[in-house]
Amino acid sequence: MADKPTVPEGGFWPAPDIPQPNIYPMEWRVETDKLAAIYEKSKRTVWNPADLPWDELRPDGFTPEQRLGLMYWFAVLANFDASGPAVFARATIHAFEQHEEDPVRKCFFSITRDEMNHEECCQRSIARIWPGGPLDWTPGTDLEKAAHNNIGWLYHNGGRYWQGYNTAVRKYSLAVLFTSFMMGEMAASTLFRGMASGTRHPLFGEMFKRIGRDESRHLQICMTILENEWPGLTEDVKGQITKQLRAGFVFLSMILWEPPEGFWDLPPYFLHNHRVLMDHARDAGLGVLSFDEQAENWRVAIARVRAIVERWGIEFPAIPELDISGVDVTGIEAEDIIPVF
Repeated sequence: MADKPTVPEGGFWPAPDIPQPNIYPMEWRVETDKLAAIYEKSKRTVWNPADLPWDELRPDGFTPEQRLGLMYWFAVLANFDASGPAVFARATIHAFEQHEEDPVRKCFFSITRDEMNHEECCQRSIARIWPGGPLDWTPGTDLEKAAHNNIGWLYHNGGRYWQGYNTAVRKYSLAVLFTSFMMGEMAASTLFRGMASGTRHPLFGEMFKRIGRDESRHLQICMTILENEWPGLTEDVKGQITKQLRAGFVFLSMILWEPPEGFWDLPPYFLHNHRVLMDHARDAGLGVLSFDEQAENWRVAIARVRAIVERWGIEFPAIPELDISGVDVTGIEAEDIIPVF
């Protein structure tokens, strides 16, 4: 017969309180069944980038300029998508520390997994088209030197974003964080939907279709969480959200359109070289929209976000670059940038 447990005279001593924030005590509280269902769906739609038809992406099917343009576009995308796994991994840890309900934590984990797939697509595309890219190669021509330099400046700004995000994730409430995430996911689903239909290459078409499907699910997660977080917002938090919406436009325009002033630390020649390289990617059949088409796509995405936030009494920022009226927001700094793609 097993020994009986020892019970001290007078009863058990209570365990000390656990300092917070902390992932302990463990708990699996479920308050939002819809989020739990979205997580279950995410497990059934997992895909493997290695299964895409990479043999169809033949470097000799493009001119050197087109290959460089394709590599450059994926390098720009990687500034956003390659940050995704780390950003949402940090957010997942934060959700555990804050003892968010179990489906919130699991949905964050599912987004982290998806973003790793999206990063892998950038990695595989660049490796096949331009070995050594984005930066581990020696440029020869003026165009190559321009691309290499632009990517260096781009990643310099990505580093500033990461430093700011590390501060912001503990500073802002879920309502602010998820409004920022929603801006990024709305933009991403808009971009990849347009590129999936516009590309002339079957590999890219399949890739963008799958990434776009993931981003649509991420947007659904964001909207479900915000439905719980937005009621009863204080005016101070509403003001933070308004600023975050402007910050999201400033940050995401690098991949969705062109970088506006207000955050990006870039040399004066960057934008001209960016346009030239994007033209080569467009000429290669990647599905990059024209300047005007990109602007219209951005307007559509922003209009959707505006309609959502204004229902909750949140003022929308002015976007003068797209002739969109609203509250004037200035002084966007690196620590204000939260959105992820």
